[in-house]
Amino acid sequence: MLAKTYSSAILGVEAYAVEIEISASGEGEQSFVSIVGLPDAAVKESKERVRSALKSCGYVHPFGSVVINLAPADIKKEGASFDLAIALLMISVTGKIDRDLLSEAMVAGELALDGSVRPVKGILPMSDHARRSGNISLMLVPPQNAAEAAIAAGEIPVFAVSNLREAAEVLSGKNKLPPFKDDLDLAIGASDAIPVPDFSEVKGQNCAKRALMIAAAGGHNVLLIGPPGTGKSMLAKRIPGILPPMSLQESIETSRIHSILGLLPPGVPILTHRPFRAPHHTISDAGLLGGQSIPTPGEISLAHNGVLFLDELPEFKRNVLEVLRQPLESGSVTVSRAAGSFTFPASLMLVAAMNPCPCGHYGNIQRTCRCSPPQIQRYRARISGPLLDRIDLHVEVSPLSDEELLSAPRGESSAEIRRKVFSARQFQSSRLSKDSMHCNAQMQSAQLQKHCILDSASQTLLRHSIKELQLSARAYDRILRVARTIADLECSESISQKFLFEAIQYRSLDKKLW
Repeated sequence: MLAKTYSSAILGVEAYAVEIEISASGEGEQSFVSIVGLPDAAVKESKERVRSALKSCGYVHPFGSVVINLAPADIKKEGASFDLAIALLMISVTGKIDRDLLSEAMVAGELALDGSVRPVKGILPMSDHARRSGNISLMLVPPQNAAEAAIAAGEIPVFAVSNLREAAEVLSGKNKLPPFKDDLDLAIGASDAIPVPDFSEVKGQNCAKRALMIAAAGGHNVLLIGPPGTGKSMLAKRIPGILPPMSLQESIETSRIHSILGLLPPGVPILTHRPFRAPHHTISDAGLLGGQSIPTPGEISLAHNGVLFLDELPEFKRNVLEVLRQPLESGSVTVSRAAGSFTFPASLMLVAAMNPCPCGHYGNIQRTCRCSPPQIQRYRARISGPLLDRIDLHVEVSPLSDEELLSAPRGESSAEIRRKVFSARQFQSSRLSKDSMHCNAQMQSAQLQKHCILDSASQTLLRHSIKELQLSARAYDRILRVARTIADLECSESISQKFLFEAIQYRSLDKKLW
């Protein structure tokens, strides 16, 4: 072995180090390059990209037999992120760069044929892994990924190299390129600059706005039911604007997942707004949970710490909706494939919207429903009872009156609602911090018994409601969680009867329709 360096690859949502070794015989007039270590097609093709990049930058390709090994050899390597590391190892064979420094470097980048360095996916978890490994003294990354890498690199200097020659000169000491400076405030500012729709733009729907404020305050799942054109999607898209800001740890967790899939917006190395994902109803269960031969995160993981919006809920395939049941309870999803079993985070707020019938006008006093009872029954039967049980608030969104439609929007702005939500979340955080929870939706039986104590009148009301609405034990728990959130919004330590009554009425609509 003549030289080695390190790169990184992604497995699930975690990065792991890939040690890249090179051995060159230096004999013969032609070069034969062999890449071993379970490379995929993109990795095998790197030898052609590297050959052209070396020639374009004025470097000589090693002669003779060249073997490049990617270790560990029992894990399949995918993508073009190893190009830059392989090219630097080939240059090191000719003695043009410091091999000792190269052996302590973490290198990632795709090479163009002219030697320029292109961005790659997953730099944030790669940088975090390099910081935790303890044997990396510097990182070489594409300029577009430098801000992302610097956030998680800690004390490790990150060099943004725009081409192969620049990277080689950093390792040889010829180029005194300064390390990229981590400016977390600038990164947060870039994310904060992304516009979010405001609740003040929504006309009417005060009851629905109240329900969404409760849902945001406690992290509860919510189902919006109403005729088309009543503003269900419009309301749902404004929920991220009233959710409390993410902590730095939550931002990094969420940004890691988006980095792995290359979904971070340009110029935004870290997300501070909670994600809002709205997959189309034609999505498959693998697209929702995560798929491929080596599973990557799906839509529910991309919505981690944010909102998953399912519009036209009954139009989703039944098997797709049913896979949501376990992640909604546990906050994570485990995907098993031949390559192994992978667990992805999925702590999210589910927001769903649907029409009450196929034509959408059942119960609408302004329009006549054209659906027969069997059609309505089949339409609603696409949503199972167990899934409905996992949705805390069922909210009716009624058509706007002429007066509401013609008047200017009147109501609280997202900033005003967010202040109330944030205040309620502070109550919850102080109450649940010992249990490593941050919102009421995460409470389990032990916390419900401790923090949701009811007086005799409230117990009588709840007992009567359970009997009349035929509520399950899960629905009972969710009523208590919602009532606790309503009390937090009113800055009340106890759950009064009026709070409990409001929580119960958010469970009555499903019994009316199903």
